[in-house]
Amino acid sequence: MNVIEARGLTKVYGGRAVVSDFAMTVAAGDIYGFVGKNGAGKSTVMKMICGDVLPTAGEVVLFEGDRVSAGAAGAARAAGSAGDGEGVRRIGVLIEELALLPNLSAYRNLEAKALAWGIVDGPALCEEALRLVGLSSVGNKKVRGFSLGMKQRLGLAMALLGNPDVLLLDEPFNGLDPEATRAMRNLIVRLAESLGITVVVSSHVLDQLDRMATRYGVIADGRMVREMTAEEVAAECRSSLRVRTENPARALALLEEAYPALAFKAEPDGALVVAGDYDDGAISRLLARSGEVVRELSQDHRDLEEYFVELMEGGAQYV
Repeated sequence: MNVIEARGLTKVYGGRAVVSDFAMTVAAGDIYGFVGKNGAGKSTVMKMICGDVLPTAGEVVLFEGDRVSAGAAGAARAAGSAGDGEGVRRIGVLIEELALLPNLSAYRNLEAKALAWGIVDGPALCEEALRLVGLSSVGNKKVRGFSLGMKQRLGLAMALLGNPDVLLLDEPFNGLDPEATRAMRNLIVRLAESLGITVVVSSHVLDQLDRMATRYGVIADGRMVREMTAEEVAAECRSSLRVRTENPARALALLEEAYPALAFKAEPDGALVVAGDYDDGAISRLLARSGEVVRELSQDHRDLEEYFVELMEGGAQYV
């Protein structure tokens, strides 16, 4: 089941399209890493998904039924609107700056939101949310004394009110030190696994996404560049073999015939780059037996950050 499908999603501000003809698919159970530069349109997309902002064109289909579209009657999520249906009520949101009341306790902050949303059995749900994010022991303390990591946890607790099926988390690691970042990552994974919640998380901290995401979407200039599984990303970032010979064209023909399952790329300097499940020793022996003089045979690991930066900048994909 797809819990989120964005179709032709467009948002125009002041005559400028910040999101344009955007497509996105998130399946139930995904931890979906949403990657893009600052200003690429990530936050705007997430606001349109949850109904905080209405699209100029296109639509978001939630849970294969409810729709958020330009024709929806208003975007008053805080007042309980759900676009064309009740889908957005099943989404918990932590987007941009936390709207916390510093002079109230963590529990009172949660209680205020529960009252504003008309959540049934609010007190019990507030206590449960604090327990889930590990803040039960400080629930009665005022938020103004909280560290940034504790505030992020409280923001996550607020997103969990109402027992959502989907969480939208926009840069949840921002400003956190390494220990707090690791704790937040582990918390997100634990919640996804224990509660069966689908998570869409945007972040610039790619090494943390690499430890948690099951699928990825890359946005650039308001458009979806590519969606892929974690396995596909790992395959594209695995080590490659750089081969340089006296006769690159002949070497390429020999290798393509001998190893049809591998991928080959000719570089401008005449070198060949080999990707896939290769055996560098076998390749070296094949070329030697064929009379090819091998001038270079070296391994190169493609960095995860380099890979995503290339996609965000619209660079060529490795094929």
